[in-house]
Amino acid sequence: MSAKIRVLVRGWALACLALSILSSCGASSKEEPSRPEDEITTILYLTSIKENEGSSRIIGELAKEYQSEHPHVQFKLENIAEGDLTQRVQLLAASNDLPELFNYQSGKPLLDIIRSDSALDLEETFNELGMIDNLNPAAVDLLKAYVNESGLYALPLEMNIEGFWYNKEIFSKYRLEEPTTWDEMLQIAHMLQQEGVQPFSVAGKEKWPITRLINAYAIRMYGADAMERVDKDELKLTGPGFLEAAQTVQNMGLSGYFGPLVNTIDLGTSVDLFLQGKAAMLYTGSWQLRDFNDSVRNKIGVDQIGFFSIPLVQGGSGTLDEYPVNAGLTTSFSKSAYNEEVGKWMKYVFERYGDRAMGELGMVTGFNVHTLPADVSPLTKMVQDKINHVKKGALWFEARFSTRAQLLAWDNVQLLVTNRNYTPGQYLMELQQEIDKDRR
Repeated sequence: MSAKIRVLVRGWALACLALSILSSCGASSKEEPSRPEDEITTILYLTSIKENEGSSRIIGELAKEYQSEHPHVQFKLENIAEGDLTQRVQLLAASNDLPELFNYQSGKPLLDIIRSDSALDLEETFNELGMIDNLNPAAVDLLKAYVNESGLYALPLEMNIEGFWYNKEIFSKYRLEEPTTWDEMLQIAHMLQQEGVQPFSVAGKEKWPITRLINAYAIRMYGADAMERVDKDELKLTGPGFLEAAQTVQNMGLSGYFGPLVNTIDLGTSVDLFLQGKAAMLYTGSWQLRDFNDSVRNKIGVDQIGFFSIPLVQGGSGTLDEYPVNAGLTTSFSKSAYNEEVGKWMKYVFERYGDRAMGELGMVTGFNVHTLPADVSPLTKMVQDKINHVKKGALWFEARFSTRAQLLAWDNVQLLVTNRNYTPGQYLMELQQEIDKDRR
């Protein structure tokens, strides 16, 4: 290339650069400059909560708001059945391909992800982003306790207590009062079944709602720290209290108290059966407030929903002011997928999450609420009050189980409530053997 041509080319390049600068200066300050396609940041959320429900709905709304101002940051939600979630997350973690954020079970399953260095330290990250004050300290302590004080690696999108919700109209019709003992509750169930009313709605397809019932009985027998004592090998699942718990829940299933084909009922269907007045009672956590407060989905009305604590067990040491307390199905972030753009998105979404969840859905979360809505649902107020007066919180059944033990507990419990030839002793023995194997 001749010197003259090189000068012409250089001049042409400088002119183009100047034109580019002038064009940028003339652009509106409200618009981001166009970016090449490879600079698009996609934030993927793997969750078992449907897009239009609960925490997924709130996160999705806030993500859309952020994307409208930052079009190069795109949010996508992938919904997966909760029963498939554990295996999917494990596979993605093993290949170092976890999405930016994902649902997962707290406790030992999450501890495995933490130990593999796959999860983002959220306490450190929130401190760096200047937003740690948005988290309720009690929720932070709870989540740390679940993972043996390893740190904060999950967000408390909910803050829940568990217990029995009941249809006030049905109870009133048959002149029933809130039971305070399991014997009283089972008498109510028997009477309702005789009257053609399904006593309980249970999502057997999801498996964990059944193990929650075993846990509910066990913590009234042994006290709120029952599963912590199992984890420390101070209690055996083959002990008489757990055997009584599993036998009671099996009898409930075989007696038809859970309705026909319980293992085909998913979570959404079980909630709808209750909210449509087709079942008298539903054991679940206060995370279900999002559905109870939904005037379209709730056909019986908020005023017709009552709540009672897990009933007492004869000879047991549990008390009515002790509740299973949890932060729901938590959300974690991938350490390898985290970058500055994800951090900015995180700051926008989760600085606003607590207020939006309370304001729109009446959800009680582990995020501080800066502005309490004037029209908070009475159920939400009731739950908040009970959370404030919990004497002691209890773990759920599988909280300290390994992933293998957790899956075993879930898979076999479906058989327990439908097959009288599969005994409670067999169920608990197999589960204890798996726990003992993990200790070796």
